[in-house]
Amino acid sequence: MKNLSLILNAVLLVAVGVLFYLHFSNQKPGSTGSPSAVNASDLKIAYINSDSVLKHYDYLKANKVQMEAKTKKIEQEYRNRAQGLQNEITAYQRNVSNMTLGQVKAVEEDLGKKQQNLQMYQQSLSQQLMEEEGKLNKELYDRITAYLKKYGSEKGLQVVLKYDPTSDVLYVGEALDISPDVIEGLNKEYQQEKSGTGAKKDSTATKR
Repeated sequence: MKNLSLILNAVLLVAVGVLFYLHFSNQKPGSTGSPSAVNASDLKIAYINSDSVLKHYDYLKANKVQMEAKTKKIEQEYRNRAQGLQNEITAYQRNVSNMTLGQVKAVEEDLGKKQQNLQMYQQSLSQQLMEEEGKLNKELYDRITAYLKKYGSEKGLQVVLKYDPTSDVLYVGEALDISPDVIEGLNKEYQQEKSGTGAKKDSTATKR
């Protein structure tokens, strides 16, 4: 049996991506321009280093601790059940020579059912962890994108990119890096939320 393990890790980088839509007009020459159109020369772009943001975001730190504690508890529950079954198998092997054929058949059938139940229990625990991970990923995505939309609006940004070794962005100037500001802002909102001075975010209410 493979031990259950926490899947949550740096793969949470997918929680960012391209966060603003660039709305260029495709009018023909002479046509009336749309008020929402952005000229290329006026385009304001920034980026965040997602590794840095996720590393220093207090909300993620706290939830990773909770997830790790929950995972350890689940793993221990599984190990306890597995050890209980192993003890029964050992006892059967030790006493099988003194058992009748009928008793052997009955015990083996019982052990087989318990082994199947253990496998189903393992699958259930794995599914539970995956659902918890998915819930945290969505909450993380909602929090970061909501903050960046507000930040971008305040700073007059049209595009915010995710920059890390997995992104398609090969080079960006450091002057465009807003990671420190974003980290500070995210953590400030989270601390206000914890202290009750800010509105609590509820990703489940977000409709996409």
